[in-house]
Amino acid sequence: MSHSIDDQPEDAKPVAEANREAPAGKCPFHAGNENKASGGGTTSRDWWPNQLRVDLLNQHSSRSNPLDEGFDYRKEFAKLDYSALKADIKALLTDSQSWWPADWGSYIGLFIRMAWHSAGTYRSVDGRGGSGRGQQRFSPLNSWPDNVSLDKARRLLWPVKQKYGQKISWADLYILAGNVALENSGFRTFGFGAGREDVWEPDQDVNWGDETAWLEHRHPESLASSPLGATEMGLIYVNPEGPEQSGDPASAAPAIRATFGNMGMNDEEIVALIAGGHTLGKTHGAGEASHVGDDPESAPIEAQGLGWASTHGSGAGADAITSGLEVTWSQTPTQWSNYFFENLFKYDWVQTRSPAGAIQFEASNAPEIIPDAFDTAKKHKPTMLVTDLTLRFDPEFEKISRRFHGDPQAFNEAFARAWYKLTHRDMGPKARYIGPEVPKEDLIWQDPLPVPEYHPTVADIAQLKEKIAASGLSVSELTSVAWASASTFRGGDKRGGANGARLALLPQREWEVNATAARVLPVLEAIQQSVQKASLADVIVLAGVVGVEQAAKAAGVAIDVPFTPGRVDARQEQTDIESFELLKPKADGFRNYRGAAGRTSTENLLIDKAQQLTLTVPELTVLIGGMRALGANFDGSQHGVFTQRPGELSTDFFVNLLDMRTQWKATDGSGERFEGRDRVSGEVKFTATRADLVFGSNAVLRASAEVYASSDAKEKFVKDFVAAWTRVMNLDRFDI
Repeated sequence: MSHSIDDQPEDAKPVAEANREAPAGKCPFHAGNENKASGGGTTSRDWWPNQLRVDLLNQHSSRSNPLDEGFDYRKEFAKLDYSALKADIKALLTDSQSWWPADWGSYIGLFIRMAWHSAGTYRSVDGRGGSGRGQQRFSPLNSWPDNVSLDKARRLLWPVKQKYGQKISWADLYILAGNVALENSGFRTFGFGAGREDVWEPDQDVNWGDETAWLEHRHPESLASSPLGATEMGLIYVNPEGPEQSGDPASAAPAIRATFGNMGMNDEEIVALIAGGHTLGKTHGAGEASHVGDDPESAPIEAQGLGWASTHGSGAGADAITSGLEVTWSQTPTQWSNYFFENLFKYDWVQTRSPAGAIQFEASNAPEIIPDAFDTAKKHKPTMLVTDLTLRFDPEFEKISRRFHGDPQAFNEAFARAWYKLTHRDMGPKARYIGPEVPKEDLIWQDPLPVPEYHPTVADIAQLKEKIAASGLSVSELTSVAWASASTFRGGDKRGGANGARLALLPQREWEVNATAARVLPVLEAIQQSVQKASLADVIVLAGVVGVEQAAKAAGVAIDVPFTPGRVDARQEQTDIESFELLKPKADGFRNYRGAAGRTSTENLLIDKAQQLTLTVPELTVLIGGMRALGANFDGSQHGVFTQRPGELSTDFFVNLLDMRTQWKATDGSGERFEGRDRVSGEVKFTATRADLVFGSNAVLRASAEVYASSDAKEKFVKDFVAAWTRVMNLDRFDI
């Protein structure tokens, strides 16, 4: 977040911005080096850069996790002395270290910025980013231009993390440190929910953009339709100097709305966050950015993971160059106040430049009332970022800002709620929150669910299964409706899934991909109403259980599909239609669905969907083969249904896909549809899409497909399919 207007309480614009052209050391792509194997030499991806990223499904495996297999973070957190932890963080705030001295003797601004930048990468469009995994420790985030000096914040926090070990994750600690900083400035926060579990390697699935150098500008129109969020590669939100360093506050408004909108923030939340974030702390631009060294990922080994070493004076304290801007907004930069708005409207602002050459504004008619961070004898005039002044010169932002100016309590309440949303938006339902400070209030962005009304017994479940089996619904219809309900889950922000039965509500009921499910729902709703011993959400999942069991039996394998009741039914008023519309899949290869055409290939969209569902390569493979055998295509088509016995859980998809007696050719100009003809007779045997044929063409996927095409795979296939199916059905069951 470069400083945008947005956020950064502590720092604003990235140092590299002052140079206007990113040197090679600031470029995230170092030609010829990024893909080298540990033993040297070029890698497979060097030779074939367009390879399907099947490796994304292998992220965050147990092989990279140093903790024991049975480690349970929730249990460890329960052992934590939470009050003592907060007291230690509080003490750290004023324990200024000589290697990185604190502004005004307090790290309040620095820790708020750390928390903000940890959470501020979240995008509501795809649910990725955010603080949920503690990714700020890893590249690219640990070396983004916008995160300059946050390496120091994390090192300052290390003694606390070291003391409490695995009872508190880095991901939780970043956000808690920001909360404690706010509280010790005199601000009353809305609350804090723990439960973010660390991972041990960088996320590879997040699209940060196509740029090959830091700080390349993105047009506001593209931002409005893009999940990337920031205006430039390497920023959290927008350029604090205005779009392309325009220095024009009014010109920044569209970009601000677009980037914050991609986090699901409205105008009031935007104003509250910008003003609140800039009520405390300062930015740092004491000298030319040319003094600043390489980022942590590029720094020499002896730097031990620290970066941006500066040769300007001491390189720290009063000589720090973090953002390239030199701005302090408030007369009390370590105490919460309403001075941001008071100064914003009280003074006339003239454009000037920081010592690093970055555009900022100074109050021309103000006395010197801002305390110097390191010299108590010095005072300065109030300063603002270009994007701060957007809150005064954009008509809609101005209305909100003037209201907050006149009603500080309204501002405090708005910031408390917006900060809580910012720092918890990627955590999913409140059932995942733990700790003594979780607020009782349910908020619409948390996708609230009602208290369970039904507690079905084994006999109740058996009765429901009998009614479902007797309903006349086909195996295809039964499994399609269950998949449609559960497969909205997103592993990034833990949204979606079958719990809540939102498939029966707007907007999901009207999605094109759910046409079959919408047709089946009235039958299941009637069954649920006639029995009233389980929720509709449970009945929908139970329909899938019945369908899979029938299909397995037809294939000659008797198996009980596990089912755990306890789901509840959300109400329409508990469902944010606009927000849930973002869960609509661009493609769902499991149902052979692809929406509007785009640049991304069908097979890449399939991998993306599988990654969102947290599937492994074997799980993806077995689910595709099973779904085709069940005939569960969204439109009832025969694409990929490589069998003469649809509705049986057979391995026919794999057997026939890998049969060399069939030759495949595209039937359309886009290469999306294919015919499989007998090599001898020329007779059309099957039709397929790219989501089908990729299991024969991609070497990694084919390796798994060959397992299930083998003659000894009949029972293994059914067993593996049921295991993967059940896991998808339960992805959102955080209550079990």
